[in-house]
Amino acid sequence: MTRQMVMIGFLQAQNCTTLPSSWRHPDSRSDSMSAEYYQDIGRILEAGKFHMAFFDDRLAMPDRHRNDHAHAVEYGIRCVKMDPIVVLTAMGMVTEKLGLASTCSTTYFEPFDVARRFATLDLMTGGRAAWNVVTSVNDGEALNMGKDEHLAHDLRYDRADEFMEVVLGQWDTWEDGALIMDKKGSRFADPAKVKRLDHEGRFFKSRGPFTVPRSPQGHPVIVQAGSSGRGQRFAGRWAEVIFTPFATKQGYDSARLEATKAGRDPDQMFICKLATPVCAATKSEAEDKMAVIEKLPLEIETLSLLAEGLNFDFGAKPIDEPLTTEELQDMQGMTGIRDYVLKLSNKTNPSTRDFITYSGRAKPHDALVGGPKEVADKLEEMFVARGCDGFVIAATHVPGSYADFVKHVVPELQRRGLFHKDYVGKTLRENLGLKRPTVGAWKSVVQDGHAA
Repeated sequence: MTRQMVMIGFLQAQNCTTLPSSWRHPDSRSDSMSAEYYQDIGRILEAGKFHMAFFDDRLAMPDRHRNDHAHAVEYGIRCVKMDPIVVLTAMGMVTEKLGLASTCSTTYFEPFDVARRFATLDLMTGGRAAWNVVTSVNDGEALNMGKDEHLAHDLRYDRADEFMEVVLGQWDTWEDGALIMDKKGSRFADPAKVKRLDHEGRFFKSRGPFTVPRSPQGHPVIVQAGSSGRGQRFAGRWAEVIFTPFATKQGYDSARLEATKAGRDPDQMFICKLATPVCAATKSEAEDKMAVIEKLPLEIETLSLLAEGLNFDFGAKPIDEPLTTEELQDMQGMTGIRDYVLKLSNKTNPSTRDFITYSGRAKPHDALVGGPKEVADKLEEMFVARGCDGFVIAATHVPGSYADFVKHVVPELQRRGLFHKDYVGKTLRENLGLKRPTVGAWKSVVQDGHAA
C-alpha cells in the first residue's frame, strides 16, 4: 500500500490553543469551557478524516515567571486547564472514527488509576483511545500535587519506565475471550483468563487483577513526545506515535533506531511533526490572515511559556544579561527548547532576550502560510523526504484554523494520494495501521541490552 500521512489535531482543554494569544483572535470562539466547543472541533476533524484529536495538558497554570500566577490570569496565558479525559469523552460522543488522545503524567498519578481511566475510555469509544505519556515539566505541577519540587529529569523517566510496565501489565491481566456472558449457566467470565499482576518494584506496588476487560483494539495506543536523549530512549521502548517539533531525516532515523534497539518493529511507529498551517483559498488571503495573527502575541506570553516549559524563572535577572552555565544546566522539563536556543543563537551563554528571539515560544513559529498548493507542497516535501510520517496540526485560532485546513488543504493532499479519503476501520489502531497487541507482547522489548 502507498505510504500516506498520519494527521492529528493538537488541542488543549483550556481557553487558548498552543498560542496563548489565540483567544484574542477576532474569529476565535469564546465558549472554550463548553462541551459544544470541543464537539464542534471533533466534527470538523472527523469530516477531514483526521486520525486523532490529541489533548496536551499541564497540572498547573504558568506561574514560574516571577513565581506568580497573576500575569497568566490577567492575559489568559493557558490559565484554564480542564481535565482533558473528560473533555475528549464529550468529543467522543459526537464522533465515530476519530481517535481520542489525552495526556496523563507518570510522575503525579498511580499506574492502576491511569490504566483504568484509559481502558474505560477505550471501551466507551469502541477502541479509539490513546494515552500521551508525559513525566510533567515544572515545580508548579509538583506543588499542586502535594510535592515540594519536581523530580530530576532522568529519575522521572526511570519511574515512567516502571509505570508503563505496571499499566501494560494490568491491561494484560484480562485475556481476549475472558468474557463469557452466559446467563443460563451463570458464568460472566472465565477466571482462568483473568489474573493478578502482583507487581512490586522500585517505585510501585500494584496487585490487580485489573477491573476493565480488553477493548476492541486490545489496549489504548501509546503516544510520547520526549526530545532529550533519555526521552528518546523511552519513546523507542514504548511509543507507537511520537510527536516531534522537527522533521529531519537524521531525527527520523534516530527515533526508528531507538525502536530497533528495543527489539521493536520501527514500522509499527509513526513520527509526526508539529505544524501550524495558516491557509486559505489563495496565498494572498492566507498572508492577510497571517498578518492578523502576527499582531496578537505579547512578550509576557513568551516569557511565561519559557518559564513554564523549562522550570526556570526568566524574570529573575535583567533581560540582556547572559545566563550562567549553571543556570542553563539547572533548566528542566522541555530541555529541547534550551538546546534549540543554544544552537540557533550560537552562544554558549545566551540571554533571556535570546530565548525570546530564538525559541519561538508563544508565537506562530515556522507557520506554513499559503493556499492549498503551497501548504500541501511543504507538507509533502517533509513527508516524502522521510522527515516524518505525518503531522500534528496546531491551530492559530479555533475553530477556524481546523476548518480552513480541512476545507483547503486536506482535499489537495487527498488528490495527490498523500492522505486517505476515508477511515479503513473503527478502531484507532485499524485506522493508523497498527497491529492489535497480543497479551504480553510488550515484554519482548529490550531495556539497556536486556529483555524487559
